[in-house]
Amino acid sequence: MNRKSLIRAASVSLLLAPALAAAKESPITDSLPPVFQAVADCRQLTADAERLACYDRNVATMVSARENHDLVVADRATLRETKKGLFGFTLPKLKLFGNTEGEDIQEIETTISLVRPAKDGYAVFTLADGARWKQTDGGKSWAKPGDKIRIKRGALGSFMANVGNAAAVRVMRLAN
Repeated sequence: MNRKSLIRAASVSLLLAPALAAAKESPITDSLPPVFQAVADCRQLTADAERLACYDRNVATMVSARENHDLVVADRATLRETKKGLFGFTLPKLKLFGNTEGEDIQEIETTISLVRPAKDGYAVFTLADGARWKQTDGGKSWAKPGDKIRIKRGALGSFMANVGNAAAVRVMRLAN
C-alpha cells in the first residue's frame, strides 16, 4: 500500500473515534445526509428552471461540504480497500461502510516489507500496506522482506498466517 493509501486508512481510523462515541448515544439510520437529501429532493420539482436552480444550488453546497471534509464520498472499491486496511482490528458493527452485509474480509494476501524480532523471540511482520502483525505461537519464523504472506481469520477471533508455503502460525494485529 502506498503512502496515500496509508494516509486514507489513518484518516478512517481517526474518523472512527467520534463515530464510536456517537454510536453509543444515537442509533445509526439509513437516512441520507441532509446535504445529499437536498439534491435528491430536487427530482420532485416539475418545472425545468426550478429543478435546475435547485440542483445548481444544492450541488454547490454538496461540493463545498466535500471540500470542507463535512461529507465523505467513497465507492465500493475504496470501502473494500479501507476494510482490508482495518483487517485484524475488532470494530463494532456500524453501518459506517454502508450496506456491505456478507462482504466481511476473511483473509488478505500481501507481501512482507519488514521483519523484526519481538522481545519474546517471535516475529513482528510489517506488511506492504504498513500494517503490523505479531506472531504469537509456532516455531521460529524465517520470513524475510519480499515473502508472500496470507493472513486469514481463525476460530474464536484469532488469525492465522502462512508465510510462503510454511505451516500456519497464530498472529495478532498490532496498532501502527
